[in-house]
Amino acid sequence: MAKILIGKYQGTIYPEGNGYTGAIDLGLDGAGSRQRIKRKGRTKAAVKDKLIKVIEERDKGIKTNKDTENYTVREAVTDWLTKGTKNLDPDTVDGYRILAEGHLVPVIGATKLKALSADDVDNWLDGLTGKLSTRSLQSVHSILRRAIRQAQARDKVLRNVAELVATPKGRPGRPSKALTLDQASAVLDKATTTPIHAYVVLTILTGVRTEEARALRWDHVVAWVNDETGWQPVTEAGFDHDRFAVYVWRSVRADGDTKTEKSRRTLEIPEEAANALRAHHKRQAAQRLTAGMLWQDHGLVFCTRTGTELAAGNVRRSFKAITKAAGIGDDWTPRETRHTFVSIMSDNDVPIETIADLVGHNGTSVTERVYRHQLKPVITKGATTMNTIFNQRKEAKSA
Repeated sequence: MAKILIGKYQGTIYPEGNGYTGAIDLGLDGAGSRQRIKRKGRTKAAVKDKLIKVIEERDKGIKTNKDTENYTVREAVTDWLTKGTKNLDPDTVDGYRILAEGHLVPVIGATKLKALSADDVDNWLDGLTGKLSTRSLQSVHSILRRAIRQAQARDKVLRNVAELVATPKGRPGRPSKALTLDQASAVLDKATTTPIHAYVVLTILTGVRTEEARALRWDHVVAWVNDETGWQPVTEAGFDHDRFAVYVWRSVRADGDTKTEKSRRTLEIPEEAANALRAHHKRQAAQRLTAGMLWQDHGLVFCTRTGTELAAGNVRRSFKAITKAAGIGDDWTPRETRHTFVSIMSDNDVPIETIADLVGHNGTSVTERVYRHQLKPVITKGATTMNTIFNQRKEAKSA
């Protein structure tokens, strides 16, 4: 048995099994228990090097227990997804989890975090350049950086090697596209018998963002009652009216607000969208009765069978099934209904300034107060145009 001195700590190295074991006495912890660290190796020199590294890390504030030594990249990422994303939107967290489970954990997840090197991160990212777009590469790299940063804050690792590496360029992302008028009509037809029929109609015919549609409440669907009463929620006024609008004031983002302050807008909706919402309201009332005590009343227009918020993934799958049934394939996403709206508006000579107002882009100067209490004449243009376009197509088909 050989005695050693590492800094101010005494220890020993002794033969054990096919190699050597080294032990360092670190004194007492805060609870009065003796702290002792052991490391194994094939040679005395290897054991001593390990003990020196442990002491160096301890002096720098890095924990030296067994759990920390064996702490893996997978555990770091899991811990971050659980503890470090509490203030993020649930859909954002789901997206991070999908990226991590698909492209991070299977490749470098088993690596011990202390052993992870900048070269390991470089090689991992380079291996994804043919699979992921540049944006997705940036996201998955960000997951690793944040996970290691959290581990640093908990004294489990000294350096964040992911911050020493630049994100490479990935393959070109799939550009967003728009449905043609014929394709949009086919999608609307095939959506008729599906649970998200009103959702598809509203997003195509008004251009609201999918995140805004999923957050829409019934008290933000309003009917024009008369000149004295003005616009009233359908929860009070009902659907026995001729004109309807939606207050696009919310989204499913973490803070519940729209993408930007200027995205808050009021839109009169086309007749087809009003009819779809009317029928959807009746179906939801029946669902509510069926659910009974299981129903959770959040006042949402689009929700699950028990009244809870729709998951973005479920909407995507349902929409893909509709586009496939419409004969245009399943390479479409719900957000492309918004592109479709803009495209149809533009093709029918609606000015770009009007389109910007309709979709809530920056550039509109109408204040929140005006949005709340009245509709700009320009805002009704979307409903009028869509009524004309799709009514003409129906008349042509029936002729």
